[in-house]
Parts: sequence; structure tokens; C-alpha cells
Amino acid sequence: MGHYAAEHGRFGGDFSFHRMSWIKPNFLWMMYRSGWGTKPHQEVTLAIKLRRAAFEQLLQQAVASSFTTSNVSDQALWQQQIAESDVRLQWDPDHDPYGAKLNRRAVQIGIRGNSLVRFSNEWIISIEDISPFVAELRQHVQQQDLSALQTPLERVFR
Repeated sequence: MGHYAAEHGRFGGDFSFHRMSWIKPNFLWMMYRSGWGTKPHQEVTLAIKLRRAAFEQLLQQAVASSFTTSNVSDQALWQQQIAESDVRLQWDPDHDPYGAKLNRRAVQIGIRGNSLVRFSNEWIISIEDISPFVAELRQHVQQQDLSALQTPLERVFR
């Protein structure tokens, strides 16, 4: 699936538009989740450039993935919003290069339905397969040489 996306600049082929997919903008969280690109079906790591307006729209449409982190006071209303929304917002602990949890949180944005189709067909600027880069970084982590570890620049979204 990842190779198709990198080659065509959009998702398709074996990719399923009938399930929720997750945008994980935090690099080290993604490396934790994918085992630095070694877990089954997670060997391909994609760098996706997304239109800012699309990202902002996703955030505006997002419903918190848990009632306790939502700003909704009625649980039945929150459940209705979850059922009707194409976009979920979830905060998970971030991780260091070795996988240890950090105090800061990493955002995950789940998209499905029409939002997932628009993500693939309209909102993506470019897709790059960065799996070789991830493999190189994985070697530094395995050798416990973090001085050679280069990760993408991440800034607070404003």
C-alpha cells in the first residue's frame, strides 16, 4: 500500500477507504508505533505533505476519541458526535527514540469516509517513501548513537 501511495501521490491499490486511517504527524511516535519500520505491514514509512487548510479543516471537524478528553458534557451527545464524525482526535504519550514514554503528548488524527477520500484525492501535496531514511536512523538507535540521529523538524502547530 505504501509503495502504491509513493508512486502515485495518493492512496489506492490495496488501500481500504472503508476503515479509519490515522495521520501521525509526530515522527518519534510513529517510529515507536512501527518499530522503526520493522513491524509487519508497517515496513513502509511515508512522509506526506498536506495542505495546511486541509489540516485545519480536519482539526475543526475532529471529535475527541474519548469522552473524558472531549469538551462535551453529555456522554450521549459525545457518542452521537463520534458516530457521525469522519474525524477523530486522540492524544497519546510521545516516546523517545528507544520507545520510552515521555510526559508530552503526540496527536493522532483518525479519518474515514468522505474525509479520507478527500485526504487522498484533494489534500495531499506530495508523498515520499522515507523507509531507507528510517532504516538508517534505526541503525543509530540500535547502536545507541543518538548523536548521529537526525529527525524531522517539528514545530508547534498554531
